[in-house]
Amino acid sequence: MVERQNLVASGYSRLTWLAIGLGFLIILAVSPLFLPRFFTYLLALILITGLVTTSLNIALGFGGMYQFHHAVFYGVGAYTVALMLTKTSLPPALGFILGPIVSGILALVMGMICVRLSKLYFGMLQLSLGSLVWVLVFRWYSFTGGDDGLHGVPVPKLISSVSGSYYFTLIVTVICLILMYVILNAPFGRILQAIRDNPERSESVGVQVRLHQLVTQVIAGFFAGVAGVLFVTVEGSTFPDMMSWTLSLEFLIMCLLGGWFTFLGPMLGATIIVSLRTLLGGYTEYWTMVLAIILMLLIFFLPEGVLGYFEGLYRRRSASLAEDR
Repeated sequence: MVERQNLVASGYSRLTWLAIGLGFLIILAVSPLFLPRFFTYLLALILITGLVTTSLNIALGFGGMYQFHHAVFYGVGAYTVALMLTKTSLPPALGFILGPIVSGILALVMGMICVRLSKLYFGMLQLSLGSLVWVLVFRWYSFTGGDDGLHGVPVPKLISSVSGSYYFTLIVTVICLILMYVILNAPFGRILQAIRDNPERSESVGVQVRLHQLVTQVIAGFFAGVAGVLFVTVEGSTFPDMMSWTLSLEFLIMCLLGGWFTFLGPMLGATIIVSLRTLLGGYTEYWTMVLAIILMLLIFFLPEGVLGYFEGLYRRRSASLAEDR
């Protein structure tokens, strides 16, 4: 009887979250009809940042890997499509496809080197390799534009307007979030979380830990590359700072702020940080100081993140109600 009640409660919980998700999706779909162009652009930027932070959290929160330079995959995806659109006559759709693929290949190469190590050593080696890619892009003026980046990227007319790029970003982001959710709730995702919690025990029962971690790197890099392509679609430009370690740090903070053991936590963290940076950027030049204060408060008061905190409250309340019954 108790098990049946738990199943019914779980079903209601899923329906509730589904209804909330559909409600937010409807709001996002109709927002450009009422909002000014700037806020439509800001929503697109939040979606892109949320996508790249969610891809980071696949490796960080669900895989337990210290992903210190995730922005390099984001930047490589952006540069791939920007270079194809500005320096070749190939179809734009091909560039949109190759951007994530090239990011995934880079993640594969870097992962084959880094997964030999673990925890902090993994993160430091990835940070070093990512910095090498950043230096190459930053100094190769004849090909990547150097520190100036690439501007005026010719985006297809259908998605060149603010509303067009926004709806394209919204559709692709929703599809990617669904795919990542399915992956994390499939047997592969469950094994990945077991590796995060106890890699030694997982290996002792026959799980190929390094192989799962390598595949996770490719998946995370691929979806980060998708976010990079969307950035070029919205901005029409790309620049070396997109793959800097400081941006990787911002992505990491977004994951921690929203809740790195939750699926939608990184999206919430991205919403908070991007909104604060946009709003406060017009009033102060010391945005990084504000970011540091947020990080300190987060460590002391919300170590599990905002969404993680509320999920913990919900679980404790559900457990309390179950005991009362």
